Amino acid sequence: MVGTVLLYPPTDQMMSSEIFPPGWLQHLLVVLLKLTLSCASPVKVANGTACTARGPASYILVFTGHWSPQTFPKQYPLFRPPAQWSKLVAVTHNDQYRLWQEGALSSPGVQHFAELGVTMELVKGAKEARKMKAVSSMYRTAGIPSGIGHSSTELVLHPRSPLLSLMVKVIPSPDWFVGVDSLNLCEGGQWKQEVTFDLHPFDAGTDSGFTFSSPNFPTTPPENITMITSQKPNHPANSFYYPRLPELPPLATIWLKRQTRLPVRQQNHVSNHILPHHTKPQKFTETPLDCEVSLWSSWGLCIGPCSHGGLRHRTRYILLKPANSGSPCPELEEQAECTPHNCLAQQ
Repeated sequence: MVGTVLLYPPTDQMMSSEIFPPGWLQHLLVVLLKLTLSCASPVKVANGTACTARGPASYILVFTGHWSPQTFPKQYPLFRPPAQWSKLVAVTHNDQYRLWQEGALSSPGVQHFAELGVTMELVKGAKEARKMKAVSSMYRTAGIPSGIGHSSTELVLHPRSPLLSLMVKVIPSPDWFVGVDSLNLCEGGQWKQEVTFDLHPFDAGTDSGFTFSSPNFPTTPPENITMITSQKPNHPANSFYYPRLPELPPLATIWLKRQTRLPVRQQNHVSNHILPHHTKPQKFTETPLDCEVSLWSSWGLCIGPCSHGGLRHRTRYILLKPANSGSPCPELEEQAECTPHNCLAQQ
């Protein structure tokens, strides 16, 4: 007996149950609802809080350099080139972007800026991040031709990009800069009205020079970005080495003040306008700089008559002159009694 198989055309109900599992329509609606809510929810920023502010905020940013011979007397650059600041580069962004980060390696853009003051790679990286909606805008100010001075610009922050990062190169230096990493200007649903932030020097980790005027000496392999302190690097040759200080005075300061209006669109992002009531320089206590001398030289020949005995001398020289009531230099020459060699031969 030959078995037969009966074939029936599939009905709409059979196709629906085979292709789509039971409850698929309800599941699809739940997914779409979650997606809609996630798109409408406020952005999460670096510190884990959400910015729910209504609309953008305009700020005036003022950078003030405090780099003077009184606060930083050691090896203070006076010429070729004298102490000065590069152009300021600022980026407004969300937590998907990092201009620079302490404890991380420098990007090629950060390396070129920290070593040479060149912004081309930084601008290129910010433009790429802007395509991914991680960066909102980039701003720049002109450089400052001395260690003490101001530069400023107006900037706009949006709820989806409430973070501010910036860098300014220390000139001259191997690869040192000051900056801010992901400063959040939005607290919950409110934009901050005013912020003051002290800036300290950082080492980009790409050049091993110890002093402001050190020749180019690439760090191989590159090291992480680290803050320079009064005792780190722990080497007397370092230009910021002040072992008597628990911490360095601020090398610079940024001041942010929220404006009641948004800046004019056609206004150039590169500016140096100064607020009249913010031009008064801050006063810092003078940093004492102790005298530093070399090691003693070898003793010289013993010279003198055999009847009275001889004398020998040794010397040392000043490595660093004292400043700002620092410890004075010790004696640079020393002598001691001895017996001349010809007298020893006669004995």
